[in-house]
Amino acid sequence: MEYQTNHVKKRSLRDYFQISLCGFAMGAADVVPGVSGGTIAFLLGIYEELVNSIRLLSEPGNIKLLVTFKFTKFLEVIPWKFLTALLSGILIAVFSLAKVFKVLLENHPESVWSFFFGLIAASIIIVTRRLKDRGTKTIVSIIIGGVPAYWIIGLVPVSTPDQPWFLFLCGFIAVCAMILPGISGSFLLVILGKYTYIITAVTNFDFVTLFTVAFGCLIGIISFARVLSWLFLNCHNQTIAILIGLMIGSLRKIWPWKVTAKEILDRHNNLVPIEQHNVWPYGDYLSDFILAILGFMAVMSMDYFASKKEENSISAS
Repeated sequence: MEYQTNHVKKRSLRDYFQISLCGFAMGAADVVPGVSGGTIAFLLGIYEELVNSIRLLSEPGNIKLLVTFKFTKFLEVIPWKFLTALLSGILIAVFSLAKVFKVLLENHPESVWSFFFGLIAASIIIVTRRLKDRGTKTIVSIIIGGVPAYWIIGLVPVSTPDQPWFLFLCGFIAVCAMILPGISGSFLLVILGKYTYIITAVTNFDFVTLFTVAFGCLIGIISFARVLSWLFLNCHNQTIAILIGLMIGSLRKIWPWKVTAKEILDRHNNLVPIEQHNVWPYGDYLSDFILAILGFMAVMSMDYFASKKEENSISAS
């Protein structure tokens, strides 16, 4: 067969607008270190379609169509409308929210982490429902995903070079993480010492840096999507379980209440200066908890309405 096709879903303009909103949510999540855009895609029900769509881009037959300038045929076999709508939402979020999240994380980190903690905690519950088998193999798969994620997230950021080859490598590594639920590509950039560097490039429209990182992302996502697509096809339940483990492990990074027992005792024993007594966790504890609940309820509500929509579609057919 000369090229591989995809059974492209027939969608309305409204559907593609909703996909753009999904992309916006993914982009917003990818900007925050500790939150994975892959988690959002998984939650919104477009994850496997995204992975398979990216895989199609790397099929040898489809690449041949592109390099031989058979653009019409290439567009017939690639879900370009889906990918364009999703990518446009991601880019709009990254360029519009990068500076906002940078300020929020610098001034109100606990509030940001609280909301996303609730979001991911609910996501774990929802994704767990998709497991068809919950036996020993599934539990082992969850551990295989969770332990490395927990360990990676505990790493201390290091100082790294600014050369193009390393920026390309950062893009390659980060995008592989971004399409994995639970592993934050932004946080890996923090570990690699390039998060602030790249966020600054976004806010300053430093296109040389951005194109270098983007090229690494392109190569990384095309190659890694093939691996994920094969895993979903051949060991779907274990793959889902590993992704659940990744999400569980990622909670270490976004746990909002990182105050230690010693700090609490110091405050009660007045070993902390009076002017610091009103800072978190005392002053904003309730608001952060409410934000976590709101994040949790937002995800559960989306899943509820998505399930209702799916049930109605099945009934109608």
